[in-house]
Amino acid sequence: MAMQGVSCWPLAGGEVVAVAATAAATSAAAAAGAGGKKSGAALSIDGAEPPEERIERLILENPVLIFSRQGCCMCHVMKHLLATVGVHPTVIELEEAEETAAAASAAAVGLPALFIGGSPVGGLKGLIGLHLSGLLVPRLREVGALWG
Repeated sequence: MAMQGVSCWPLAGGEVVAVAATAAATSAAAAAGAGGKKSGAALSIDGAEPPEERIERLILENPVLIFSRQGCCMCHVMKHLLATVGVHPTVIELEEAEETAAAASAAAVGLPALFIGGSPVGGLKGLIGLHLSGLLVPRLREVGALWG
């Protein structure tokens, strides 16, 4: 079964791009984009890749990654806190129970699940704890998600 979800990532100016990760939408986007210029970096989605492997690959490929449910208020707070310090994470919104279970098991926590540099931070509580301890910004600099 292909992962049914939405990938969101920020563009300059704070806009967020959402790309449907369904096999049909991926095929349609590939057909529409054939011969055209590719704008921005896109997450690669392989329909044959098992969800567990896909999740592990996404964790390793993105310096700051949040797995969430659509409309999750805690994810919104996490994104806002990270944006306040100058980081715009990749957000994967999961829809089906299988992907939710796979993401939760990968993070060893529920959703939303935050990963920084491939390591699980936890949910909102873990992010706030890291921020209040003064370790968030140095860790984001360490993984290359924040400059200066």
